[in-house]
Amino acid sequence: MNGMPSNIAPADLAAGEVPDGFSLAGPGGASGGGPSGGAADQAAQRDAQRQAILEQAMTPDALARLRRVKLVKKERATAVEAMIANMALQGKMDSKVTEGKLIEMLEGIVGAQHQKKGDAGKISIQRKKYNFDSDSDDNDDDLL
Repeated sequence: MNGMPSNIAPADLAAGEVPDGFSLAGPGGASGGGPSGGAADQAAQRDAQRQAILEQAMTPDALARLRRVKLVKKERATAVEAMIANMALQGKMDSKVTEGKLIEMLEGIVGAQHQKKGDAGKISIQRKKYNFDSDSDDNDDDLL
């Protein structure tokens, strides 16, 4: 499902539930009123509504950065998009998301993913021990 949890889908919201300054209208300005022809149309409509919410909730610089991040790390960008859309729909945003705030959100997601993984992201090198390779034989007096 395009990264937006089903419990916050803009299509399920009534016009009175949208916070001030936000609209459910797509980029063209029309809100979907008629029945859609299929699942692809519904997905496209949800995506257009999510993009409209993101455009209203983010500064142009932050939106451009999010699009660049989405090219490389789609799962992280999708998670941030869902967070921003959720905050916007719940009215928890005081101002638009700036580029600095977006970076903080991305770092928070990266930190949460590393905590889930534990040591899975780390590389540990274990050197093989050989019989002739003893640490107790570290006396170099015989070289003199």
